[in-house]
Amino acid sequence: MEVKIGVQNAARELSVETDRTPDDVLEALQKSISDESLFSLSDDQGRTVAVPSDKVAYLYFTADLGRPVGFGLVAGGS
Repeated sequence: MEVKIGVQNAARELSVETDRTPDDVLEALQKSISDESLFSLSDDQGRTVAVPSDKVAYLYFTADLGRPVGFGLVAGGS
C-alpha cells in the first residue's frame, strides 16, 4: 500500500510504499502525536521517513492493485 504524507509548509508530499495497514499507520501517528515525537514510517526496502508529528497535515492511503497486463478479457466464441 502507498501512503502519501502531507507536511505543513511543504510544497510536495512524501510517498512511502509499506506493508502496514492503514489502521497500523494511523495508530503510529496517534502515538507519536500524544508523545510529541517524530512520526516515522519505513518502506518495503528498509528506508525510513520521519516527520515531526505536529507538522503532519494529512495521510492519504492508496491500494496497490498492480498494473493491468494485456488487452483485457477476451470473450470465448464457442
